[in-house]
Amino acid sequence: MIQQNQQSNSYEAALNELQEILGKIENKAISLDEITEQTKKARMLIEYCRNRLRQIEADTDQLL
Repeated sequence: MIQQNQQSNSYEAALNELQEILGKIENKAISLDEITEQTKKARMLIEYCRNRLRQIEADTDQLL
């Protein structure tokens, strides 16, 4: 159960970080020098979240 909670927290942390990056970009609160780095980071976070959701879906399908 602890491992599952940690994974959930990791997903939540990744999602929160992604939302922060998107907020900075939307509000133009990010310099041009940072935008490339933050875009790469956002892409990695999106991929991580997608993979976690796929894993959760597969686990749920197995239980059902």
